[in-house]
Amino acid sequence: MKKYLLASVAALGLVAAGAASAADLPSRKGPVAAPVYMPPAFSWTGFYVGANAGYGWGNVNANGFANIGDLDGFVGGGQIGYNYQMGQFVLGLEADLQGADLSSGNNLGLVRVKTDYFGTVRARVGVAFDRFMPYITGGWAYGNVKTSIPALGFSSDRSHTGGFAVGGGLEYAVTNNIIAGVEYLYVDLGEKNIAGAGTKVGTDFSVVRARLSYKF
Repeated sequence: MKKYLLASVAALGLVAAGAASAADLPSRKGPVAAPVYMPPAFSWTGFYVGANAGYGWGNVNANGFANIGDLDGFVGGGQIGYNYQMGQFVLGLEADLQGADLSSGNNLGLVRVKTDYFGTVRARVGVAFDRFMPYITGGWAYGNVKTSIPALGFSSDRSHTGGFAVGGGLEYAVTNNIIAGVEYLYVDLGEKNIAGAGTKVGTDFSVVRARLSYKF
């Protein structure tokens, strides 16, 4: 009996020694990798203000007069708006006011038309791809159209408030606060009567402009 006890104790000692030696062996597991930092996705939600500049070209609509010519010239101004992001979709509302030098005259210089400012209030619908956002836009447009017919002694300086604007653009968030973009708009200011001339005059034109906004 004593021999069996001694043999059992010796066997347990060998097992314990083997386990201790195994514990001292180098581990085959690689080093624990450091966690990878993933920056939060950019959010388009928030108010913004900015400035823009570009070029416009279009048509003069004057009933009863031919060869009025085309509008063209530079435009520039500012915009203010708000975006709200829901998943990948972005809904927004924007207002802008533009100074303009869109002027026209017929070949004989008998009729002169100029739009010196216009503005819009538009809804925007975009799809966000992180910091990129293409969008479409549309809404109300207004502006001022000056018309003169020196040969007949008629002139008009009318505010047009029944127009519309549609278009689209692409924006990119350079930083969390700075957003750059490019936009196209088609603007139709509608027609207004020229007092005493017996005709209506209006303008419609396209605008391509670069934009830079600060998002709060």
